[in-house]
Amino acid sequence: MSRADTVGDRNGVPGPANSHEQAPAPAPTGTRAAPPSKRNWTWTFGLLRSELLTTFRRWRTLALLGVLAAVPVLVGIAVKIETGDGPSGGRGGGGGGGDGPAFISQVTNNGLFLVFTALAVTLPFFLPMAIGVIAGDSIAGEANAGTLRYLLVAPAGRTRLLLAKYATVMTFCLVATLVVALSALTVGALLFPLGDLTTISGTRIGFGEGLVRALLMALVVAASLIGVAALGLFVSTLTSSGIAAMATTVGLLITVQILDQIPQLHALQPYFFSHHWLSFADLMREPVYWDDLEKNLGLQTLYAAVFGSAAWARFTTKDVTA
Repeated sequence: MSRADTVGDRNGVPGPANSHEQAPAPAPTGTRAAPPSKRNWTWTFGLLRSELLTTFRRWRTLALLGVLAAVPVLVGIAVKIETGDGPSGGRGGGGGGGDGPAFISQVTNNGLFLVFTALAVTLPFFLPMAIGVIAGDSIAGEANAGTLRYLLVAPAGRTRLLLAKYATVMTFCLVATLVVALSALTVGALLFPLGDLTTISGTRIGFGEGLVRALLMALVVAASLIGVAALGLFVSTLTSSGIAAMATTVGLLITVQILDQIPQLHALQPYFFSHHWLSFADLMREPVYWDDLEKNLGLQTLYAAVFGSAAWARFTTKDVTA
């Protein structure tokens, strides 16, 4: 059975036989129909639940999460091999510089630092690429499969469908970030010692507080991707090809990050959505340095508002023929 045949099942009602909206069946005699507001909420949550199940059951989604989970494993094994058996051996065990993210030199002393390192490694490319694939395919993929028109027949309407798609992408942002963090924590606990840790400022904090800060970092990283999610959703409304939307979104991500490294563009770089991504490291300062964190979250909110509005304007006026 095709998705077009089961679209009604996705939304809690039988699928339409053609592209024309069918009138709902009258309520049985002697029963009271639910108030419109309650029916609207039912449709909204039913649509969101359907989108979440559809997205997270796809092999592509599971493959992306698998790749993200594998990155901390590879980083942890590489650091373990390079440093040998001693916690301070090799380049990775020193407290100073060295190659790689700022936290990597501390991984051998405390496995919790692998969480911070994994987030720093995956944020510039792996996480945004995964978000770009999911967001770029959200609308264009439905149009390419020929199911978008059937979804719009449901009483949820275009605005609610778009909000459900965006909420699904944001849920994937959170899940993907937590997958990276949990994978890194597991590998760090298996390969390296755990305990109290030293912040960037040089102060000591307990392991429990370190876990809390690691969770806050994961949440900040997830929030840092809401601008990418809105951008991908907007691109997805511009085309009926899921592959084209995904490629365009990922291409834009790469282009922006290249521009963010060109010194001659320093005046524009603070406005790039990727410019403050690594500010989550300031959560490991004592006291926490909030300036760049606030700039990052404010910039992501601005991108979400601009491209979310553009996606809504495009999608609500788009002539859907597929």
